[in-house]
Amino acid sequence: MKTNKKSGICSVALNALKFTKIVAVAGVLLVAGCGKESPSVTKTNTGTGTGTGTGTGTGTGTGTGTGTGTGTGTTIDTVAASKVAVAAVDDQVNAFMTTYNVPALSIAITKGEKLVYLKAYGISDQSKGTKAVISDRYRLASLSKQFTSVAIMKLLDQGKIKLEDKVFGDGALLGKTYGTKAYGPHITDITVDELLHHTSGGWTNDDKDPMFTNPTMTAAQLITFTLDNRPLDNVPGTTYNYSNFGYCILGRVIEKITGQTYAEAVNTLVLKPMGITDMTIGGNTLADKQTKEVTYYGQSGEDPYAMNVSRMDSHGGWIATAADLARFLVYIDKFPVRPDILTASALNTMYTGSTANPAYGCGWGIADKNYLHTGSLPGTETEQARLDNGFNFVVLTNTRSFKNNFDYYMDQIFWKALAKNPTWATDDLFTK
Repeated sequence: MKTNKKSGICSVALNALKFTKIVAVAGVLLVAGCGKESPSVTKTNTGTGTGTGTGTGTGTGTGTGTGTGTGTGTTIDTVAASKVAVAAVDDQVNAFMTTYNVPALSIAITKGEKLVYLKAYGISDQSKGTKAVISDRYRLASLSKQFTSVAIMKLLDQGKIKLEDKVFGDGALLGKTYGTKAYGPHITDITVDELLHHTSGGWTNDDKDPMFTNPTMTAAQLITFTLDNRPLDNVPGTTYNYSNFGYCILGRVIEKITGQTYAEAVNTLVLKPMGITDMTIGGNTLADKQTKEVTYYGQSGEDPYAMNVSRMDSHGGWIATAADLARFLVYIDKFPVRPDILTASALNTMYTGSTANPAYGCGWGIADKNYLHTGSLPGTETEQARLDNGFNFVVLTNTRSFKNNFDYYMDQIFWKALAKNPTWATDDLFTK
């Protein structure tokens, strides 16, 4: 649900967990979106998992992934912008950017696993008047969670992890590495599956979200502090509570199993097999801005550079281009043109919800056979969607607005353009 964002601690703002509607304007498809991380300063009715009451499909589509994919794509700079001027897309993007004061936006659309539209709009750095280009990288916010999920699914395929594995305590994946006190009730009951599904029993995305406290702590220090001081609210497995902190823990699980840093492990398990070479974990301040990264602009007092973004690595830290995400989607979308990098079994597991919330799988919002996620931080709003109609789409921006229905109308860019039945590129804009 849409909530108001208010200035607060660390000059950041509230954008609470919500389930964003994705609506086919022709009335054919209605899909629930999913929650996202955001620094929270006001308690709201977030994290219930049912959102607006729409799109509560079970997400148990069968899929055709073989697990043999070896994506050989080249660097993003070799991807061509669309030469087909799709007026329907341009019209929607321009109207959206004007209404919500969006400096820059990048969009990618695939059809039948071919990249059929890729375009950048606006100004990526207003102080320099830099025109946005398709090689611009944006903070992904909660779209980072899907990379964490796919990495876990890859380890599942490799037999290196089981979803029922316990995370904390004697004999568990992380043992007693974190925490200085005896674990509180049910901490040692938490499983990998429950972290993936946001059913671990606590640490929800509210005004006390651990990931937006203690900004000077490392991830390890923050996990120890939270385990020592923040007991669970519910018995694991019984309640859906969207948890950025849970995905922070999953990042440490990946590190423990692989012996690599989180970023190195995702690169090995996910990005390289897909041919993605230009993704990295973002920095915190404007001085930390990386090559080809856009500048972020807060609205209504938000400061995009007052957060520990690098500590968000496994739940909200990645930066990428729209084409990166489009490539990511076609290698996990269950469609047969490009071999998926996960087995059909792992894909089905990833795209299946929990008993507590059938509309949220392992890092993905679900409605029938449509899988999607949104992301939001001060200065950033993002969305990626895999649709059962054969299309996938990605939209990235370098701001977020307080005006009503900002995320809804960002989502509608694709659907309203599609309703015009436009002509898409016939060539595949992916180079390989």
